[in-house]
Amino acid sequence: MNNDVREWLTQIKELKQQLADSISDRNAANESAANWRQLYNTEAQQRRAENRLTQQQLDALKAEIYQLQQERVQLKSDNPEAASAVEQEVAKVQTVEELRAKLTEVMMERDRLLDALKTEQTNHAQTRKSLTAVIGDTIDQLAKERGNRPQNEETRGQGDAGTRRDGDV
Repeated sequence: MNNDVREWLTQIKELKQQLADSISDRNAANESAANWRQLYNTEAQQRRAENRLTQQQLDALKAEIYQLQQERVQLKSDNPEAASAVEQEVAKVQTVEELRAKLTEVMMERDRLLDALKTEQTNHAQTRKSLTAVIGDTIDQLAKERGNRPQNEETRGQGDAGTRRDGDV
């Protein structure tokens, strides 16, 4: 019977060890599951943030497309030939990347033209200022000339008073 008790004790020790190993494996599995849940949640948050950003970009692009369509309508009424050329360019665009590239190109050209317009406006203002100054100087000189003329004509008019005719003024 002594051997039976020892065998049972040995089996109990083995079962305790198996139970401890099972508990350890369960805890490791729970930690692994918690880690995977955390990774999943982090990935899901990133995907949701990317989705929101993509939606915002999509909304912005839709707004720009709407604005471009409105400008196209205006362009058609202003210059039908130019509108046709623009429509052909837009028809060539196949992907969002191409659209972005074209939009970037157009915006850079717009900025360049705005800079050129500002330069032209500055030059126009300077030219207007210069011409105004020249006109003012010319008017001053004419006034001085006229101021000198009446005195000379008055003195001449007195000497020529007898030679005036009825038709002369």
